[in-house]
Amino acid sequence: MNTQQQTGIMNQAPATRHWSLSIDVDALASLHLDVDGSSTNVLSAEVLGEFEQLLEYIETQTVNGLMIVSDKSSGFIAGADIKEFTRIQNEQEALQLIQRGQTLFDRLEALSIPTISVINGFCVGGGLELALACDYRIALDQPKTRIGLPEVKLGIHPGFGGSMRLNRLIGAVSAMSLMLTGRTVDARQAKRLGIIDYAVPDRQLSSAASAMLKTSPKPRRASFLKALQSNTLLRPMLSWLFRRQVAKQASPNQYPAPYALIDVWQLYAGSERAMLDAEARSAAKLIITDTSKNLVRVFMLQERLKSLGKQRDSSLNAVNHVHVVGAGTMGGDIASWSALRNLSVTLQDREAKFIAPSIKRASKLFNRKFKPARLAHAAMDRLHPDLQGIGIKQADVIIEAIVENAEIKQDLFKSLESQCKPDAILATNTSSIPLETLNQVLQQPERLVGIHFFNPVARMQLVEIVSAANTSPQVVSAAAAFVRQIDRLPLPVKSAPGFLINRILMPYLLEAVELLSEGVPAEVIDQTATDFGMPMGPIRLADTVGLDICLSVANILADQLNMQVPVILKQKVDDNHLGKKSGQGFYDYQPSRFKLKQTQKSMEHPPEDVEDRLILRMLNECIACLREEVIEDADLLDAGMVFATGFAPFTGGPMHYLHNRGRDSVMQRLTELESRYGERFHPDPGWTQRLV
Repeated sequence: MNTQQQTGIMNQAPATRHWSLSIDVDALASLHLDVDGSSTNVLSAEVLGEFEQLLEYIETQTVNGLMIVSDKSSGFIAGADIKEFTRIQNEQEALQLIQRGQTLFDRLEALSIPTISVINGFCVGGGLELALACDYRIALDQPKTRIGLPEVKLGIHPGFGGSMRLNRLIGAVSAMSLMLTGRTVDARQAKRLGIIDYAVPDRQLSSAASAMLKTSPKPRRASFLKALQSNTLLRPMLSWLFRRQVAKQASPNQYPAPYALIDVWQLYAGSERAMLDAEARSAAKLIITDTSKNLVRVFMLQERLKSLGKQRDSSLNAVNHVHVVGAGTMGGDIASWSALRNLSVTLQDREAKFIAPSIKRASKLFNRKFKPARLAHAAMDRLHPDLQGIGIKQADVIIEAIVENAEIKQDLFKSLESQCKPDAILATNTSSIPLETLNQVLQQPERLVGIHFFNPVARMQLVEIVSAANTSPQVVSAAAAFVRQIDRLPLPVKSAPGFLINRILMPYLLEAVELLSEGVPAEVIDQTATDFGMPMGPIRLADTVGLDICLSVANILADQLNMQVPVILKQKVDDNHLGKKSGQGFYDYQPSRFKLKQTQKSMEHPPEDVEDRLILRMLNECIACLREEVIEDADLLDAGMVFATGFAPFTGGPMHYLHNRGRDSVMQRLTELESRYGERFHPDPGWTQRLV
């Protein structure tokens, strides 16, 4: 080997835009990926083309091993370039692209030298498929490391050989569990499962990878018992179990990908080549389905929400300290989530007894989220009870989460404004009070912004960023940047009754209660909604939120939007039947489960229009929100409803569903329902403005 090869990038190597190749003095080659013009590494056609050229070149060289490394601090490889999915025209084109990727990873696996992927952060989808084609994998032992094959969330399954190689590596039960759910794991979990060889701290990552290449131990494979899981005799029984588990979460008509993956495994797991071929053909069929196209659309909407949180104003500083006033469920959980995301947090309330339950819940959250325990302890150290409000003066963000009373909130904001830093974000978590009411008492009303979280805070990704007409655009940008900093999705909305999500969701819940009062069993109503694709039925949702909260929001919207509140909802609250939290609502609750009340009977022939009554009231309110410009456009409305309510993601969102069903058809159906059930189904004036 000549001196040029030993000391740097080899002159004879192909010129590449995204990859760089070097060889050290021990003849170990390193391929570094740093996708140009992107904050994350993705496997576009161009990136894979360059990778192929470099593999061809490495095959001609005398080297002792190959290390694949990411130069992005954000992580290893985030999978395929999703934007390219939208340009695929037909199944044959999809198959050619997938087979090209398989051939390339087969070539990587066939190299005569030992190979290792050095995983520094996320390694998902095609990124993990590339890593699985290497002999070894080593990962950074930090919470940011996430490893998995989540393709089912895009309506497909692994196509570059991932399903075959992961089954071969860790056995069918563990591999299929990961792939069928789209779940990702951290480095330690990946090590326990056998996906990676070692989980090491940052300071040892490079040296440990070099050591593995030099010692070249026998590559991992599933143990005999795990390999036996793919035996011809066992596959039918395990396939039945896999389908049964998937059916609890997804219908094959709505989400065909996990069922297709099970079919591929059941039929072809006995032959690696046959499984690779079947995997490619199956993925090619899935990628052109409406479900996949709509789920890719949802992914792109998520990326748009993330982009709204980028700090466009260079004067904006990252948030270090958050002060939350109000240690109830919402305030306490906002505080704990902010501490979990590495911020210093002070939590204020009138007495210690009000803060204590939130601290207890925070401890449970941290212990659930963090391993090892020292990380949970560190998070607890970042969360400080603050009876005197000492944190106000140091806070970069101050969030009010007290009782829904305008006068009390106004008094609080006058006090906060006099104490806080001039550039601190003043925010309210109100779900119903207009910002114009709250900010009129401030010396600088343009400072107040709504940062409206949804319950439970630790699970709900979406946060509404609410602005009044006089709210500063810089404040809105700063609030959105803060929401992204704590790993949530910001959705800018206008200050209006119920803002966006509650405004659209409330007619859906109220119509469900109307159906209940007409004698349609809760079980039938909820099943209709979940059959449509909602994650939870509206009656169960109302019980989970709390019927008192539903009634409070309904009363506010009823006054402002001329809605009718069903009498049965008022009766339940008057009887202190508040839902899950009181042990009884529309359902009776037993520990850790719920059951229908004995007074509710199943209905042999439920009304045929239950689904339309539920869904079309939502769609009608969507049109009203667009007409009133509560939200900028239909795409953002879809994003909000999918990520805040779980509105059937496979449809692409309510407005996309409306578009596919047909605007005129939906409007005609609303008119039919109006003639049967009354004014609440009257098409909003926005329909005639052709907003969709």
